[in-house]
Amino acid sequence: MQGNTVVPVLSDLEVWFLVGSQGLYGEETLRQVAEQSRQVVGMLAQHSDIPVRLVLKPTLTDSDAIVATLGAANADPAVIGVITWMHTFSPAKMWIRGLSALRKPLLHFHTQANRDLPYGELDFDFMNLNQSAHGDREYGYILSRLGVRRKSVVGHASDPRVAREIGSWCRAAAAWHAAQGMRVARFGDNMRYVAVTEGDKTEAEAVFGVSVNTWPVNELAELVDQVSDAAVDDLVAEYDDSYDVVPELRADGDRRDALRYAAREEIALREFLVSGGFTAFTDTFEDLGALRQLPGLAVQRLMADGYGFGAEGDWKTAVLVHLAAVMGSGLPGGASLMEDYTYHLEPGRELILGAHMLEVSPSLTTAKPTLEIHPLGIGGREDPCRLVFTADPGPAVVVAMSDVRNRFRLIANAVENVTPVEDLPNLPVGRAIWRPKPDFVTSATCWLAAGAAHHTVMTNAVGMEVFVDFARMADVELAVIDEGTQVVSFEQSLNVVAAYRGGPAPM
Repeated sequence: MQGNTVVPVLSDLEVWFLVGSQGLYGEETLRQVAEQSRQVVGMLAQHSDIPVRLVLKPTLTDSDAIVATLGAANADPAVIGVITWMHTFSPAKMWIRGLSALRKPLLHFHTQANRDLPYGELDFDFMNLNQSAHGDREYGYILSRLGVRRKSVVGHASDPRVAREIGSWCRAAAAWHAAQGMRVARFGDNMRYVAVTEGDKTEAEAVFGVSVNTWPVNELAELVDQVSDAAVDDLVAEYDDSYDVVPELRADGDRRDALRYAAREEIALREFLVSGGFTAFTDTFEDLGALRQLPGLAVQRLMADGYGFGAEGDWKTAVLVHLAAVMGSGLPGGASLMEDYTYHLEPGRELILGAHMLEVSPSLTTAKPTLEIHPLGIGGREDPCRLVFTADPGPAVVVAMSDVRNRFRLIANAVENVTPVEDLPNLPVGRAIWRPKPDFVTSATCWLAAGAAHHTVMTNAVGMEVFVDFARMADVELAVIDEGTQVVSFEQSLNVVAAYRGGPAPM
């Protein structure tokens, strides 16, 4: 059953490549523009870092054609964004109406067809044809004049760095595309008295396009009771094949029934999410209705298939988990709910251990998880089944979303997951141990100053740049904590944003 992913195949999505010019230079020049544009798109398409289809459209030479093309991009559900390049000199006033109506993300590619100056052959015909050095600057002016949010990538199409930057933007655009109309199901409400998991659901739909609503948990419990024994047989057989199952949960084990109930929960959850068109969900241990177990195994496997999840009703983190899974589509690694739990505070060697009660996605590891059952200690239900593992060592990013009254703030910390120096035989959950950048003290101080949540999404599939691109598309605040972060400048930047956007200053 696992593998029924809700993450799009990015190669099925399109980014339109639009080239600007004008009729002043004659038909021969425009033919050369079209041919060189095909060559540039062809070079870009050869880079594996660009995961989507690049579709070259006819050269745009007047305002009406620009309006029509950008309007068509808005209307096409396969198009997640547009790349623009001014090959020659495209007077920027031609672009005003089209850009003003554009609703898809925009990347401005500042490049030219030739990488090198042809010194010995350079003449004015060449100069007339290859004018992007000032054509793109004219275009950049109108983008800034109109306040159009965009990413600018500068360099030649053959440069791998250029492809990586464009690919990062494409992944962010795919996540933005996935957010539009995204549906989040909440089973019950937030954990009582917890502040950071609250938020403005109406504003979330206005800002991100995400619809968040609540269903009684007993609707899910009724589906659990309706699952057939045959379906349960098939799924527990899949569990047996996929994981190292502890003896008590095996076919002849004395707690096999608990695993079969966990399978019923997974089947019912999938049915509910698929039938309702949901790509993310939440639950809470304080509102389990007629459920016998807090879903653990089911949640872990659903996250591995790209569903977003937030514990204790945390719909903001559920949104981030799904969007991070979309960003990382096709890449090694994954995305998961994560929670800062406890520290190793040896000076100069500090570490953070992250986990949750049950729900950490096995997409964070390439190792074979162990399928176990243990008491939970809260919630007043039967012992839940769960997958136990440690996230693979390597670079990762943890991202939180906070509602700071008049806006959302994203906070992102670059981290390095590490291998535990000792075994963790008594910690029966999925977990990660990481070293935050630039160091523990700076990271934690900045995290606290930003009012960042204790629930996060952890991704070890994509890096910081994708989240920077996404925040720009969404026009939301992003506070980055990475190798270059200093506490004083970080706090000052929070105050500057608060002054610009309004609302409470953190310091």
